Amino acid sequence: MDIDPVIFWNVILTLVIVPALWCFKNLLLEVKRLQILLNRTREEYATREELREDMKNVIDSLHRVEDKIDKVLERGIA
Repeated sequence: MDIDPVIFWNVILTLVIVPALWCFKNLLLEVKRLQILLNRTREEYATREELREDMKNVIDSLHRVEDKIDKVLERGIA
């Protein structure tokens, strides 16, 4: 039984091209997913100005607590 060269070539191409296309499709889907995640990260990323403002608020709160502790200690000593 002789195998026709065209059929043999079609089988070889099918065994090579179909898995390659499947991998390519999965890679494209992964790139799309990563782009969506990157866009979300950009939207939620805190800017330096926001961080500075938050740190200023924290430091101000700590100064108020320090002042209260100083007042309590002054009352206790005097």
